This record gives sequence, structure tokens and C-alpha cells, in this order.
Amino acid sequence: MPESMSSRDRMLSAIECGTTDYVPLCFMIFSALRRGCAGPIEFLERQLELGLDTVVETMHLVPDDMTGNTDASGVPVRFGPEVNVREWREAPVGSDYPQLHKEYATPDGTLTTVANQTDDWPYGDHVPFLDDYMEARAAKPLVTRHEDLAALRHLLAPVRLKDAERCQMAWVEGKRFAERRGLLVAGGWGVGADALAWLCGLQNAVMMAVDQPDLLAAILDLVSDWNRWRMEVILDARVDLFIRRAWYEGTDFWSPALYRRFFLPRLAAEVTMAHQAGAKFGYILTSGAMPMLDLILEAGVDVLIGIDPIQGKGTDLREMKRRTAGKMALWGGVNGFLTVERGTRADIENAVRGAIEALGPDGFILSPVDNVRDPSDEVWERTMALIEAWRGMR
Repeated sequence: MPESMSSRDRMLSAIECGTTDYVPLCFMIFSALRRGCAGPIEFLERQLELGLDTVVETMHLVPDDMTGNTDASGVPVRFGPEVNVREWREAPVGSDYPQLHKEYATPDGTLTTVANQTDDWPYGDHVPFLDDYMEARAAKPLVTRHEDLAALRHLLAPVRLKDAERCQMAWVEGKRFAERRGLLVAGGWGVGADALAWLCGLQNAVMMAVDQPDLLAAILDLVSDWNRWRMEVILDARVDLFIRRAWYEGTDFWSPALYRRFFLPRLAAEVTMAHQAGAKFGYILTSGAMPMLDLILEAGVDVLIGIDPIQGKGTDLREMKRRTAGKMALWGGVNGFLTVERGTRADIENAVRGAIEALGPDGFILSPVDNVRDPSDEVWERTMALIEAWRGMR
């Protein structure tokens, strides 16, 4: 076993499927703690106090006036300067909910979308551009036909130089903190099918793959260009790990054949781009990953993030480890909602033990999947039970 390692060295060694002094515990998302912190540095400090292998994420260091698309975080989302946006609310007779309309007028046409303002809608009368809430509530998705693509190019615009420069300046403090404390620096998030959910709706996108494959490929090409522009800014910051969110890229939605056709080539290109910049590549896929493992390995992904033994459809921890050992690291192992937020101490201890025995010790990072959201005292006690169980197995 190696001598005591810095957190960064421990995380990198795990991602490289190497040996570590102990299995790191790094929460892939920790909303319950983050909401109670005054800012990103306090969030990092609080995690370090708990003994976690926390990661400095550049997406949390973007100035407040540069945010606004919560599910496309990382680099600010700016439209082309010639885009004009209009929003309004209507209450159709006979409809269960009011409807929120939004139009984006561009020199190459106008895109429109309509969202049902359900009781749990969190944005008032505003319709976000890229957000998970749109997927299930869109009465009319933004992109439905080839004629929409010219206008869409104005929305998925290149990163503005001023924004790129401000991001680099904002990330300096976090990178210095990481250097002082020996922490990994991560950047992201790239998108693929998640963007299809926001722009088209997942059911529509899957039907496009069958009925209009050229249209789906063209949309993904626009998304890939947009990803590349955003990746360039993040990789220029010399991050250790670039992360792509792929919650909607598993077999819950896509067959392996469709994945190979539409996602694998674009994913592989992004992995190559990260590797050429000296960064590792992380891929968040929490359900439906088992039939895609060979394809994800083929793309060259370094770490698969979000291994969920309960809500991850078809996930078999031991079989996943057998197929990826020495080739790709695994990050997760414990369900965040059912086990940590709702389980007993015994449930949590058994889950931690089972995850480390099945997925560790090499090439494994322990985490609740994919989040601990509930800030209540009861859930905090269960979160501490997870941390204590991990310490006990170190």
C-alpha cells in the first residue's frame, strides 16, 4: 500500500485504476451541504472538515451574473447578439395549467417553445433555455424540424472572449485553493443526449433516431460544436478532470446500436480533446450503463461516474467491476436517495461495505449517487453514518 497521499494524487491514482492509500470518498453532488454555505470556498472547507476527497469544480466558481442555465453549468450560455427573446403567459380554456410561451427571434428564423406551468414549476413566469424542468413540461419543444437548425445556431453560439477571460479570472482563486490543499480540479459539464432532452424532448429525439436520423445527427453536430467551444475554455484552465453529463444516454432511452451511431463518435472526439489537453475524462451515467460498457470503454472514458446499485437500471456492481477492471475507474456505489436519505444506519453501513468490496479497492471512488439533497438533521445524521462507515473501512 502506498504511503499517505494528497487528495489530488489519491483521486488521480484512482481514476488511473492505480493503487491508493485508501478508497477516496468524494460526493459527486452534495446539494444539502452546498446550500448552507456562503460560497464555493466555504463549501470546499466544510467538505475537508468532514475528511472528504473534495474536488474544486470550476462550474461553482463562475460569477453570479454569468449564471442562469442551471443544467448547462460551466461556461456562461450567451446567445448571439442578434437574438431577441420574448416571453409571455397564457391561461388556455380547459387546460390544467397556465402555459408559458417563449420565442427566440434570430436572423435565420424564430424558434418557439411552450411550457406547462405546473404546480412545482420553480421559475415563476420565466422559461429557461436549457433545463431539466422543460423535458417533462414542454407542450411544444424548441426544435422539431430541419428548418429550426439555422436559428438554433444563434442560440448555441461560440463563447464570447470577454466571458472566457472572466471565467479564467474567476477560477484563479479556486485553483490556488486546490494547489494549497492538494485537491483535484474538475471542469464541465459537457452534454449530449441531455441537450436533446432540453431542446427536443427525449421521446421526440428517440423517434427522430428512427424516422429522421439525419435531423438528429444534425442537432447533435450543433451541440458537439457548442461543447467543443466550451471545453476549450475549461481545458485552457488546466483542469485535472473534464466531466460530461450523460444522465440520458443509457439504455433507459437508447439501444446500443443507436448509441454507437449517434453518441460514440462524438463522445470519443471529446475524450481525445481532453486527453490532448492533459485532462482525464469523466462520464456521468447513473442508469442503463451495463449494455453500453464496451462502447464507453471504446470511447476512452477514464472514469464512469454514478454507479447506482438500486436505481441504476440493470447495474450489477461485481460484473461492472469485472468488465472494467484496469481499464476504467468507477465512481459511486451507494444510492443517495433511498439508502442515505431514507435508509437506516445498518442499510448505509451495508451499502458502503458492499460497494467497497465489489468495486474497490483500486480504480474506485466512493460516493452517494447522485446527490444528497435533504438538509434535515435526520439526513445529516445518515450522511455522517456513511462517512463513519467509510472511515471504518479505511
